[in-house]
Formats: sequence, structure tokens, C-alpha cells
Amino acid sequence: MSGTMAKIVLSLSVSLDGFFEAEDGAIDWHRVDEELHSHFNAELGRMGAFLSGRRTYELMADYWPTADEDPDAPAPVAEFAGIWRDMPKVVYSRTLGSAGWNSTVVRSVVPEEVRALKSSATGDLALGGPDLAATFRRLGLLDSYRVYVHPVLLGRGRPWLAPEDDRADLELVGTRAFGNGVVLLHYDVRGSEG
Repeated sequence: MSGTMAKIVLSLSVSLDGFFEAEDGAIDWHRVDEELHSHFNAELGRMGAFLSGRRTYELMADYWPTADEDPDAPAPVAEFAGIWRDMPKVVYSRTLGSAGWNSTVVRSVVPEEVRALKSSATGDLALGGPDLAATFRRLGLLDSYRVYVHPVLLGRGRPWLAPEDDRADLELVGTRAFGNGVVLLHYDVRGSEG
């Protein structure tokens, strides 16, 4: 990073009607093809660290550490396995005892610690999961949103944004339409310190 402080970037896939996951927790409606996965790899591979909660970390740790050992794994999947293993990770959890694969467990979100992490990061910080995102948003720590809108209406599910008392004004940074119908909406928070 050339003299600018890293940003905390929420990168999330959502349905057109605003859900992060179906009522039963399923995300099988995600339309991740080779083009989109290669885009994710390029974006996430530039990050300085992954920040996630316990649930997101455990879901990732159940699959990604060995995903590239499958000889039938598509190239973008095998590539992301290496990105995930090697990337520094901060897992926010009050209950997780320890975490592997270049991970540090932190018990709570302390704004001063997050700002220190941002100032020392070698790239932007990828924030995963809507619960942790709600905490970061409430504390004024979220700098950027990369929302991948999938062409599906779930009808019901878990909203990606929790109700919040504070308004945040956003600035459009860019959009991108993918061949599978997914559209990226990239916004930065106006006045963000990142």
C-alpha cells in the first residue's frame, strides 16, 4: 500500500431480495462459475488479511485447507485454497480455543486494535460474515462494501444487513456484470478514515 491506510472491505454475496443465506442456512444458490471465482481470487489475493467470525472461519476451515488436493478441483478452486491457507486471518470469537492456518483468535472487536491492524496491513482487510460486519459498521470501522448480487429471489432468509440506527452515506466506486448474471456493486463509505 503506497502510504494510504488499508480499508476494511465487506465482500458478500446476496440474493436480489437482500438475503445472505436461505432460511435453512443454504448458500447453494450462489452462482460462482470460473469467471467469478477467478475474480474473487484476484480481489482476495491482494488483501492483507481476512477478518471473520468463528462460524465463517469454521466453514472455510472445513473445506479450503485441502481443496487443492482434489485432482478434479477446478483451477480457481485450487488457487483459492493456497490463497486462504497463506493469508493472515483474524478470527473474532469468544468461544474458539485456537485456529490454524495462519490464524489469530481475538476475543472481541476493539476499535483501537482494528485501527492498529489497518495501519500495519500490507493490503486491504477482507471482512467476512454479516454478524461481524454489523459490529464493525456499528463501531464505524467498515470502509468499503463489495456486494455481489446473484440473480435469484429467495423469498425468505437471513438479511445481509441488520437494522442500524446510524445512516451511512456511500460513494459508488464501480460496478461489474459477470456472464452468469451476478452484478458487483462496489461502494466506499463517505468520510471513511481508510
